[in-house]
Amino acid sequence: MFKLIKKDRDTQARLGKITTAHGEVDTPNFMPVGTAGTVKTLTPDEVRSAGTQIVLSNAYHLFLRPGAEIIKQAGGLHSFMNWNGPILTDSGGFQVFSLAQLCKIKDDGVEFQSHIDGSSFFFTPESIIEFQQILGSDIMMVLDECIPYPAQHDYVKRSVKLTTNWAKRSRLVPIKGCQQLFGIVQGGMYLDLRKEAAEQLVEIGFDGYALGGLSVGEPRELMYEIVEFTIPMLPQEKLHYLMGVGTVIDILESVERGVDIFDCVVPTRNGRNGVAFTATGKMQIRNARYKNENTPIDEGCACSCCREYTRSYIHHLFKVNEILGLRLLSLHNITFYAKLMQNIRQAIKEDRFLEFKKEFLKNYNI
Repeated sequence: MFKLIKKDRDTQARLGKITTAHGEVDTPNFMPVGTAGTVKTLTPDEVRSAGTQIVLSNAYHLFLRPGAEIIKQAGGLHSFMNWNGPILTDSGGFQVFSLAQLCKIKDDGVEFQSHIDGSSFFFTPESIIEFQQILGSDIMMVLDECIPYPAQHDYVKRSVKLTTNWAKRSRLVPIKGCQQLFGIVQGGMYLDLRKEAAEQLVEIGFDGYALGGLSVGEPRELMYEIVEFTIPMLPQEKLHYLMGVGTVIDILESVERGVDIFDCVVPTRNGRNGVAFTATGKMQIRNARYKNENTPIDEGCACSCCREYTRSYIHHLFKVNEILGLRLLSLHNITFYAKLMQNIRQAIKEDRFLEFKKEFLKNYNI
C-alpha cells in the first residue's frame, strides 16, 4: 500500500510511504539491484547498513537459477537471501528479450532459450505471477514486452496491445497474502501510445504503476518528456516507478516530475569498475592522482569505506586487483544513493526541492 504524504510546493515531487509485509519504504527511494538474489559483492547486513530500505531481484534469473523448488524449500526469497526488508521483483521481460538466445513472442506469452545452456522455456503472464508468488516478493511486476529504441509506430502500437492484454491476464491471477502487483506503461517514444497504455492500465487497476522502456538509448531530454507527459495520467494516490533509471541527474529530474522509486545497476556497477560517487561528482579511483591521497573517498560520507580507508589504499586495491576494493566502493556508492534520497525527501518535506536540486548540481560535476 502507498500513502501520499505531501507534494512539494513548486514541483511534482512527492513524499510518500510504501507499506509492505516486510516493512515500510520512504519515498522517493532508490532500489539497489540484486538480480540473482544478491547485491553484488555485498552482504545483506552491509546493504542494510548503507541505508537501503528495499532491493530489487529478477524473476528471469531466479527462475533459471536456482529455480522455484529450491527457493520454495528455503521458505521464499527473503529467507533464501537473508534479507528481511521489502523486495520488488521484475518479471524478467527485459531479460527475456535482451539475454535469451532465441525469443519468440506469442499471444499466450513468450518462448525463449536460456542464455545459460540453451534450455527452452515458455513464460506466460500467469506463470510469471505464480513464480513471483513462490518468491514471496512484496511487489511483483507484470510481464511486458520490452520495446527497443528506435522502433516504428506500428510495431509499438501492436506491442502496447499485447502488453495490455498480458496485464489484464496478470491481474486475474489470485494473489495470496499482502503481495502487490504493478502494471507497466510501455509505448516507446510515442506520446499517443503512452497515453493509450496508461489509460488502459489504469482502467484495469493496479497497486502501483511503472514506466518501462526508458533509458534504452534515447536522448535524455526525450526521456524527461515522456516522464513528464505520462506521470499525470497515473492515479496520484498510487506509487510511480521509473524502471532501470539511476544516474544522479536522471533521479533529480524525474523526482521533480513525480516519480517515487527507481532502480539501476549504476552505483554497484560503477563501484566494481573503480568509480565512486561523491558530493562533487564521480571519481575514478584508479587515476594516479589518488595514489598518495590519505583522505576519505568523500569527506561527508559516514560509510565504513570512508570512515576506515583512504583513497590511497583503495587506489592500491584496484591496482592489484583485490576484491576488497570492489566491495568498498560498492558499499560507498549505495550509501551515497541512500543519503541522496534521504536528502531529497527532506527537501520535499520542507518545500525546497528546487533549491536543493540547484545547490546539489552546482557542486556536482556531471
